[in-house]
Amino acid sequence: MNLQLNNKVIIVTGGAKGIGEGICKVLADEGAIPVVVGRNAADNEVVVSAIAATGGKAFQVAAELSEPEECKKAVEAVVAQFGRIDGLVNNAGVNDGVGLENGTYEAFMKSLHKNVVHYYLMAHYALPELKKSKGSILNITSKTAETGQGNTSAYAAANGGRNALTREWAVELLKYGIRVNAIVVAECWTPAYDTWIKTLSNPDEKLKEITSKIPLENRMTTSEEIANATAFLLSSKSSHTTGQIIHVDGGYVHLDRALANA
Repeated sequence: MNLQLNNKVIIVTGGAKGIGEGICKVLADEGAIPVVVGRNAADNEVVVSAIAATGGKAFQVAAELSEPEECKKAVEAVVAQFGRIDGLVNNAGVNDGVGLENGTYEAFMKSLHKNVVHYYLMAHYALPELKKSKGSILNITSKTAETGQGNTSAYAAANGGRNALTREWAVELLKYGIRVNAIVVAECWTPAYDTWIKTLSNPDEKLKEITSKIPLENRMTTSEEIANATAFLLSSKSSHTTGQIIHVDGGYVHLDRALANA
């Protein structure tokens, strides 16, 4: 399917690694120009170079998105380079384990800045260009807002905020023809996930336990599967889809796992 993303300039926060990297590469394969926004220029450049090596186009901006002024500067850099913004993928964040018992006010607020405040700021600063292009916004969110996880109050709250902002912006931006959707991630295999599971005393056993609870094919979601859904939702092929919170998770959140594995 031709998603008609050729030469569309699409910002991807946290685009240097994991899900963000997968999104950048799929967008480039579809002819778009992903802009990798992340804190480390060297990491960003690795993705830009990999895309260039396969004949695609990409750009990068180094920014610490937990700093509000850095969000503004990142958007300004993209506009200075291309003169337009056609899409925004809010993806950057970290499950940082700030819980109710072990957390503090300072840690909680810091986590919100790392995980949801920049979603608002990037959309706010990109909005003038998105109005011109009638672009789209795609928010990556986590199952933790719906299922809970334990010991991650700040991250769960941030993801609840991401979901709420998706619906709020979809309403507010209707008059501009700007569509806003979200993809909820459950168990997705990334380098960060691999690093985390290796910290456990029984990583192989734990991974087998987790995948056994994923109804469709008893396997982890891949970054490419998240990226494929993202590209579709950013494209004109989903032209009448807005305000949707879509789970790309092999049925993890909603299907009856007991019945699926019976």
